[in-house]
Order: sequence, then structure tokens, then C-alpha cells
Amino acid sequence: MSMNKKIKVGIIGATGYAGQELAKLLYTHPDAEVIWYGSRSYVDTPYSKVYGNMVSMADEPCKDDDIAALAKEADVIFTATPQGYLAGVLTEDILKDCRVIDLSADYRLKNVSVYEQWYKIEHKSPEFLPEAVYGLCEVNRDKVKDARLVANPGCFTTCSILSLYPLVKEHVILPETIIVDAKSGTSGAGRGAKVDNLFCEVNESIKAYAVSTHRHTPEIEEQLGYAYHAGEPGVNEVPGGSPICINFTPHLVPMNRGILATCYASLVPGTTAEQIADIYRKYYGEEPFIRFLGEGATPQTRWVEGSNLMDIGFVVDKRTNRVIVMGVIDNMVKGAAGQAIQNMNLMFGLPETEGLLFPPVFP
Repeated sequence: MSMNKKIKVGIIGATGYAGQELAKLLYTHPDAEVIWYGSRSYVDTPYSKVYGNMVSMADEPCKDDDIAALAKEADVIFTATPQGYLAGVLTEDILKDCRVIDLSADYRLKNVSVYEQWYKIEHKSPEFLPEAVYGLCEVNRDKVKDARLVANPGCFTTCSILSLYPLVKEHVILPETIIVDAKSGTSGAGRGAKVDNLFCEVNESIKAYAVSTHRHTPEIEEQLGYAYHAGEPGVNEVPGGSPICINFTPHLVPMNRGILATCYASLVPGTTAEQIADIYRKYYGEEPFIRFLGEGATPQTRWVEGSNLMDIGFVVDKRTNRVIVMGVIDNMVKGAAGQAIQNMNLMFGLPETEGLLFPPVFP
């Protein structure tokens, strides 16, 4: 980008948690400016009246969700919207006018029937699925650069896939044995008023939910399937690849932010902890946002909170010949808005870390 020209950004769904995180991070981004805070619920309300942390930083009134009009003004649009919104309004003309980064699940799954099965809605624009790039930068960096449409991964999926990807890719674990046990803060459930998310319902408690039915499950399976079968003729050409089937169980914990994914898998006989450590260093040693902490490390969400970082550690249980991998992210940053900006940076030829090199907050 030119030093004198900033990327013009529009946010549809700017008043949800992910949208607000985008607005906050983009405020300090040296090469971007938000020109449209889109929100059905707060049209004409100053954005800083919705989020008091943005007083004097984003006092512009919220606009509607007219994405076709926005596309005429913006260079890139972030859609932080419920499932089904973007698929229902996206057109070729919009993609000709600007680039789109979608934080919903509308274009993450290549197989339309899988999407409709898990999300219980009809997909209104499957014709755009073939070109949509799954925006996990550490895996698809080169594809993201030229994309018109990026499907920003989900928070649970980002943490789970990146925790396991190197081991799946290198075939040192048996994919059919994968179990992911994940914990998330309450912001992952969104800003909508729901009884299950009230303070009295979640405080001093922890619970599993959507057991065996969570909608991020097929996303994890599809992407790990691509990794495991990479280079096998006739596999990755098929939507969804050759299936990997996992157990994924999410839990809600009484904190605002953070995800911990504890992933279990049986090792290929003879695999050592030293080999596993070498694999993680091979894949993530140069990654700016992944900190591999090594064997025996047990990452904590507090050490990544408010940042675009991910910490990974692992333990080998020799008694069961299983590896236990632990990954932590901030679900609102690396799991949503920060990752979306990472994608934007790549799409516009900026350093991938632009506007994202800030340390976690503590305490």
C-alpha cells in the first residue's frame, strides 16, 4: 500500500463482540481506516455510544448493513455477522468492487451438504465456495494473498487445528484417535441476550455444551483432512477431502476471553518427544504469532489474553503412547478479529504483523 493511502475498511456487524474487537484493533492500524460501522440494531447511533471504550476514537454514527452500497466505498469488508447473512447477500458485483473477509461460517466448509446439516440453514450462494480461501494464515498464507473472499476460521477451530496440524501433516499421530477437549470464555457465545450466558448462570460453574454436535467439528475435521491427505491424488480435489472423524467437546468457563484446547491422540509406534518437538519447531519456528513452548509446557490463557498470539505445549504419555497437546489463544483476537486483520494484511501486500504486534495484557 502507498504510504499516503490507507485501506478503506467497512465492518458489517460492528456492534457485536468480534466487530468491536475489529474496530478497536483497526483504530491503531497504521494502514487502515474504518469508514463504515454497520449495525442493524444501532443505525444512526454514534458508535462510541454503543461501546464507551471508543469515545473520541469512533464517534461516527452507525450505518446499516447495505453491503452492496458499502462495496462501492470500501477496499475490504469484514462481515462479523450470524451464519447465513453473507451467503444470502453476496454477489459477483460485490466481489468485483472490493474484497470480503467473512467471520461467519458461510464459506468455511467446501461441502454444502455438510454446512446445511450442521448449521440447519440453506446455503444461498454455494457458487462462491470454490474460490473462498480458508483464512488460517499459518497454513494458507500464499492462497490468502490473492483471494477476493476469505473465510476467517472459527475460534475453537483455530486453536484446535493449529495445535494438531504439524502432527497430522507429518503422520506421527493416528487421526482416528483424535479427541479435542476445549474450554472457552463467555465472549465466544456472542453479545446476544441468552439466559444460559447470564452472570448467575455461568459464574462459579463450568459446563460442557453441544456435546458431539458443536458446529466447529466439521471445520476441524475438514482442515485436518486436507493436512493428512496432502498430495494424495483425488483426495483434496473432493470437497472436504477424505474424512477425518474426531470427538470435539467444548466447555464454557466463567471468564471473558480465552480458549484452551487440550488435544489427545495416539502416536505412531516409535515416535519420540524429541521428534514431536522438532516437528513443531519445523512448522512454527518462524511464525510471528505462534510461540512453541516445548515439551512439558502447559500454556495458560492469561499469557495470551488481548493478543494475536498462540502458545503451544505438549506432553507424551509413555504409558498410553499418546500425545497431549495444549494450545491457548484469545478467542476474540487470534480466534476472530486479529486473525481477520492478519488476512487483510496479506491480501493488501502489507507485513502480516502490521497493527498486531502488541503483547498480551496482564493481569
